[in-house]
Parts: sequence; structure tokens; C-alpha cells
Amino acid sequence: MKKIRTYNNIAAKGLNKFPQNNYQVSSACEEPDAILLRSHKLHTETLPNSVLAIARAGAGVNNIPVSDYTPQGIVVFNTPGANSNAVKELVLASLLLGSRGITQSMRYVDSLVSETDPAALHKKVEAGKKQYGGSELEGKTLGVVGLGAIGAKIANLALSLGMKVIGYDPKLSVEAAWQLSSSVTRAGNLNSLLARSDFITLHVPVFPATLGFINESAFSAIKEGAQLINLARGELVDESAVIAALDSGKLTRYIADFPSEALIAHEKVVLFPHLGASTVEAEENCAVMGANQLVDFLDNGNIINSVNFPAVSMERTTGYRVTFANDNVPKVLGTVLNLLADLNINVFDMVNKSRDEIAYTILDMEQEPTVHLLDKISNVEHVFHVRSV
Repeated sequence: MKKIRTYNNIAAKGLNKFPQNNYQVSSACEEPDAILLRSHKLHTETLPNSVLAIARAGAGVNNIPVSDYTPQGIVVFNTPGANSNAVKELVLASLLLGSRGITQSMRYVDSLVSETDPAALHKKVEAGKKQYGGSELEGKTLGVVGLGAIGAKIANLALSLGMKVIGYDPKLSVEAAWQLSSSVTRAGNLNSLLARSDFITLHVPVFPATLGFINESAFSAIKEGAQLINLARGELVDESAVIAALDSGKLTRYIADFPSEALIAHEKVVLFPHLGASTVEAEENCAVMGANQLVDFLDNGNIINSVNFPAVSMERTTGYRVTFANDNVPKVLGTVLNLLADLNINVFDMVNKSRDEIAYTILDMEQEPTVHLLDKISNVEHVFHVRSV
């Protein structure tokens, strides 16, 4: 019986993906084989030695100390694209909120609640609306920073609204490029996008290179009067630089999903309470994807959508399966294969992939692996995790 420990409120649609006949799922199970969570922070927790994998029902993994878990052979999964439609739709709402002064006009109408004379109310409404005329999105330029699953959807949506779209993503994958309309103009660098865009929307993860990368220097390059939308991560933006740009008029509005004391007080800021992926559909999609990835890994050793291990998958064949992870250095795979040959163990099929410093191999072999064999593979230099699946 495999055990899954859950944190947070995981959608039942996802939990139901664990086969009941050989999986136990609980928020309190001891010695779990894997963990499924959303926003729960693991940085201060000591994991049981039994944990083989962690799945985050969402795209970001800043609540998981990935670099600490990798040497232990713990595979960390995320669910890229599962919440992309929810975020796309909230970006659309943000574009409309920013272009039409909707929130400000609603506050104005709310301020008229004490007016009881219909004629006077009508007069005030007609007089007040002049402040909130706004402009249309058609013909404006949207700059999309990050063209992954979410960014590509937003770029394509903006084109359908009649907007011009500029995209910037120095690490654009082939898979993501296939999802992107050919009508999206590619910016050679970030400043080029900033200088040409009426609206800018951010869709990149937080890592050292992007931490606070929308800063004073970025705002010096930005088009006068632009609006910035950040539904990705608050840490991408230097808040003091945002406020300075808003105060100077360089930036006319900042719309974000990450409230802070300084931002809440500013009249040119529109804030959501972290709503980006908070739809029923998105939570279900993330839970289902995370659960399926854990089942495939625990049952078959396959790795899909890991943030720290290479993508490796192979259909099951006859025989028995062994997986192992090792430092990505020469001769490790050859040493393991020679070891199997010396023991007269026939290998039916295999796949080996690497990612940065990590290599991962799946082997399907004729004989059932013994504890002795697994120990011998474990003792190969640079191998740090072995499992019979």
C-alpha cells in the first residue's frame, strides 16, 4: 500500500485519481511515499526518509526547498498549465479594469448611496462619468514577458481582441512556441518590449535572475503612461520602484495579485487577494495533474513536469523495472550496465536522460532485482538513489 500525505485543501477530483486498492491518502499518514500540497511551506519541516516525491498543485514551487531535496533523490513536480486558463481570464479582467477605470467608477457610484433624489442622482452620475471614460484595448500594444503555457494563451487572446502583441522570453521552449501565434512580435530584449508596450503583463517564475527585475532601471525604459499587470509573483517587482513610477506618471496603473501595506494605500494600484488560480476548475486541474504525476512516478518511475529532475518516461514492458539517479558525470551508466552484464541480467529496454547536474535512468530487465543487486547499483560511484518499481 502506497501512502500519500496531503497538505491544504486538495480538490476531491484530484484525490480520486489515486487507486483506492493500493493507495492510502491522508493528511496525517506516517511514512508517506509522496506528498501532494498547494501552498503549505516545507522549508522548516523535516521530511520522513520514506518520501520519494512531492507534487505541488500549482506552477510555483517557492514553498518547497527543492535544492535540499534533490541530493536526497526526492523528485519535485509542479503542474504547469493546469491553471493557465484561470490566470488568462484574470489578465483579461485586469486589462479591462486598467483601460476603463472600472473600479474607480464603481467607487464613485458607491459614494452616491446617500442621494435619494432620482433627478439629482442622475445628474451626478452623468457628471461623474466624464472622469472615467477610459480607452479601448483594440489597437493598443500588449507586452507579454514570459511565453510559457500562460503567457502564450494571453498573447493569443490579446490578438483576438485586436491588440498588437510583443513577446519576450529568452528561454522559449519548442513546445511553447507551437502554442504561440505567428502574429506575436518577438522582442530582442526586455527594454525593447517595455519601451513599445501600452500594457505589460508578467508571466515568469521567481529565481535569482528575475528577483526584482522590474526595477528602477526597467521603469526608466518603460513607455510613458504604460500599465503593468503582475499576476505571477510579487517578488518579480521592486515595490518602491513601482510606487516611484506611479507617482511620477511614468506608470499610470499597477494591477497585481499580491497585496502589501504600501501598495494598498496607493490610488493608482488595483489589487486582488491572490485570485490568479483560485477557480474551481483550476484547483481541480492542478490536483488531477499532480496526482497523476505522482501515481505514474510511484508505479512506473516515470517523471513528467519535474522542476529538479529530467523528463523521463517509458512504457512498461515485460520484466522488472529499476530506476536510479546519479550525478551527471561520465561512465556511470556504463558501469551499471557492465555490472548487470557481469551478473548475466538481460536488459529489455532502457532510457537515460540528464538535466543540469542530474541524470536519471529507467531499466526494464528480465530478472527480478534482488536486494543484493540494488545495493550493488547504489554503491556505484555517483549514484545517489536506486529504486525497484
